[in-house]
Amino acid sequence: MASLLHVLIVDDSAVVRQALTEILSSDPAIGLITTASDPIVATQKIKKQRPDVITLDVEMPRMDGLSFLKQIMADDPIPVVMCSSLTEKGAEVTMKAFQYGAVEIINKPRIGAKHFLEENQIIICDAVKGAARARVRRLNSLSHPPEPKLTADVMIDKPKLNINFKTTEKIVAIGASTGGTEALRYFLESMPYDAPGIVIVQHMPQHFTKAFAQRLDSICKVSVKEAADGDSVIPGRALIAPGNLHMMLKRSGARYFVQIKEGPLVCRHRPSVDVLFRSVARYAGMNSIGIIMTGMGDDGSRGMTEMKNAGAYNLAQDEESCVVFSMPNEAIKRNAVDKVSPLQNLPGDMMRIYQARK
Repeated sequence: MASLLHVLIVDDSAVVRQALTEILSSDPAIGLITTASDPIVATQKIKKQRPDVITLDVEMPRMDGLSFLKQIMADDPIPVVMCSSLTEKGAEVTMKAFQYGAVEIINKPRIGAKHFLEENQIIICDAVKGAARARVRRLNSLSHPPEPKLTADVMIDKPKLNINFKTTEKIVAIGASTGGTEALRYFLESMPYDAPGIVIVQHMPQHFTKAFAQRLDSICKVSVKEAADGDSVIPGRALIAPGNLHMMLKRSGARYFVQIKEGPLVCRHRPSVDVLFRSVARYAGMNSIGIIMTGMGDDGSRGMTEMKNAGAYNLAQDEESCVVFSMPNEAIKRNAVDKVSPLQNLPGDMMRIYQARK
């Protein structure tokens, strides 16, 4: 029997500490919860009893959360779930948090944080449990009832099989979650300026995807942007689904474009990889390449199966290079993956498949 998780909550707000304690206590996989009002107190508690996961606020007295995260990941890496406010400044800080080794984000507004956290109980517990399974590396080294788990059927009809049309333009569809921000950074930095059009779902809260896309755009040869409704999918461009909205591929004649829509959570996510992958199966079929990267859960496995059935070639990130192997592993177990590759090989493998299919 697996041992119960020990979670340390670090937040200067007593209200948030209490809310997170109540939320996490409701999960039977979490056995011990300790709290600290700032990183100095947290350091003392870690020395006495090392937690399995830390939830960490960003703005705190005596030491800010980002500095404390760097200290943790440099000295003795522990999985960290960041708590960040919904602001543009917070988005920039959170992008740095991913670089410093945080494995997940919990959204928390500046006002009404307790109510917001309570309404997202399942997502928070899943984030903490997913973080506990993450392979964290030293810095500078590479009791509400569950909500129904909806499928992509709520957003888009299943694709028709045996779509054998062939076009000159190819589409690359990527899905990622926990650990995906750094995996995507590596992948997109490796893309040449004339790479095929890329559509991406990275599980990430609203307001963070824009800053994430802007950071990638500043360091990559390809153009990277947060997708807007109607954006064309063209060579040399990567579109990232906006947080809290679904993204679907569409086709009009020879032109591919994206549709951005509201809708229910699919596989407990919005945006959902399954929704994107199903739309790619439906409108691109054999003209597509699917890639599933590091992440917790099974979002993307059904959609990737539909892509394969429609003629796509699919790649999965291997276990050793994943922070969390769940998403790729679920797709592999469904026989939806043609090749499993370490992260460092994925860009080259994708480009070779792309050239062979042109």
